[in-house]
Amino acid sequence: MKKIIPFKNKYQKNAFCFLAFLLLLALLCILWILVQSRQSQESEALIYQDGVLLERINLALVDTPYTFTVTGEGGCTNVIEVRPGSIGMLSADCPDQLCVHQGFTDSSLVPIVCLPNHLVIQVDAPSSSAQTDITAY
Repeated sequence: MKKIIPFKNKYQKNAFCFLAFLLLLALLCILWILVQSRQSQESEALIYQDGVLLERINLALVDTPYTFTVTGEGGCTNVIEVRPGSIGMLSADCPDQLCVHQGFTDSSLVPIVCLPNHLVIQVDAPSSSAQTDITAY
C-alpha cells in the first residue's frame, strides 16, 4: 500500500495555508459588508416647498404604503407615495415629469426635486456623515 502525502514539501503546505487564510478573510469581509448594509437605519424624509419644511416622515415607522397630495402656489400639485423604507413622487403636473421619473429613494445621496413646483424630497439618515460625500452620474 502506498502512503498518500497531501503536500510534497513545506512550501506547498505554507502556500495552501496562506491561500486558505486569504479566502477566509475575504469571505468574512463580504459577510460583514452585507450585514452592515442590511441594518435598518432610522431615516427620515423631509418634504420642502419654497424652502419651508412641510412634513417630516420617519420611513422606518411606515408599515403600509400611503399617498398624499401637496398643492402649491397657482394650483400646482404633486402626489407623493410613502412606502416602508422609501419615498417617491407618483405624479406631478409639471411639464417635464423628471421628479416622477426619479422613482423611489431611500438614500440621502440624491434628493427628489420638482423645480417647476418648488418641491424637494430629501432623505436624511442619522449616519449621513459616514456615507459617500459625492455621487456622479
